[in-house]
Amino acid sequence: MTAALKDLADWLVQQGLENAPVETWLEAFCNRLVAAGIPIQRANITVRAHHPEIGTVAFRWHRDGGNERQDFVRRTDAPEEYILSPIFYLLSNNVEEVRQDLTAENPEFHFPILDELRERGATDYFAVKRFFLRQDHAAPVDPMQPEEGAIISLATDAEGGFTSQQLDGLRQLIPPLCLTLKCGANRLMAEDITAAYLGRDASKRVLSGDITRGSSETISAVIWYFDLQGFTKLSEALPGNSIIELLNDYFAEAVDVVENHGGNVLKFMGDGMLAIFDVEQVPDAHSVAIYAAIELRETFDRLNKQRQLDGMPTTGFTLALHAGDVLYGNIGGRSRLDFTVVGPAVNTTSRILGMSSALDQNIIVSDKVAGDLVQSIPNLVSLGQYRLRGVADRQELFTID
Repeated sequence: MTAALKDLADWLVQQGLENAPVETWLEAFCNRLVAAGIPIQRANITVRAHHPEIGTVAFRWHRDGGNERQDFVRRTDAPEEYILSPIFYLLSNNVEEVRQDLTAENPEFHFPILDELRERGATDYFAVKRFFLRQDHAAPVDPMQPEEGAIISLATDAEGGFTSQQLDGLRQLIPPLCLTLKCGANRLMAEDITAAYLGRDASKRVLSGDITRGSSETISAVIWYFDLQGFTKLSEALPGNSIIELLNDYFAEAVDVVENHGGNVLKFMGDGMLAIFDVEQVPDAHSVAIYAAIELRETFDRLNKQRQLDGMPTTGFTLALHAGDVLYGNIGGRSRLDFTVVGPAVNTTSRILGMSSALDQNIIVSDKVAGDLVQSIPNLVSLGQYRLRGVADRQELFTID
């Protein structure tokens, strides 16, 4: 078994060097573990996530059911299921391992998951706590704010459970397993953080190496310039936490609408949001952006009704849609960059948004977007032609009736 475990450890390290996702290598690792003489029935690996909504991620393998991933949302309170879990126990107490003979008449531990494993025929359970950035793996930590690391649990249905030799073999595999997990966690952290702060498309570009200051490409896109109405008055009348809650509530809906239609949110600017629909990535980007705007209006209506019922402040929005070629790339200082779009088309979109008050319309679409769609989208209504400040040509503007 020693030679097989060494080969398995080397293989794990290679998976880490290749930044292979856990979903990719977990099943192969478990099958190799069984082939090496350690008959596991189930494996569970839980790691912390660096994601605005997801707090932790669990990766599971079942011998009779393949791989499974479960995301746990961030929350400030600990649900009973979590409190009664081996993970909560390991994090809360000065221990680094838990082992339970699942055939014992008077077991030491009574976690509900152990009853589930018994029903599946498991005979033994082994779990370890490992931190990535410290050596004292037994130290207790806040279960609601866990440090970087992993909880690894394994179950077997072999008669008599794990042998001492098998447990020693598993312990030998923990360091390379954690190294591989850390490599994957670092990559996942980079993807989650850059996607959250830069947007999905910009994140992919940055992580692929597109990080040189001044590097950009010209793309054709529909530009979305979105703004909340009456925010200045609201910010003066409401306490700070209510303002943050309001912004998050409305931005969440706006972001979902854009991303569900294939658009990319590039940045938030106070109470505003800039997004694009890349013509090469989104078929019929012009019509898609218009239908997204219609959906946004309907979504805000529903949200405002719900907030009114809850006794919470409400607001509306203004939105400008324009299209054209833009420079898309890295812009900024030597040590602080922004991945965004610039160019005359972006400036024009801003000017169109500024016409919302004068025209008393919350959605304004330029003729660059409306174009021939007037015939196929009958609720596109012309507002006439206008000269915009800083824009040479007169623009015909439309709204969505």
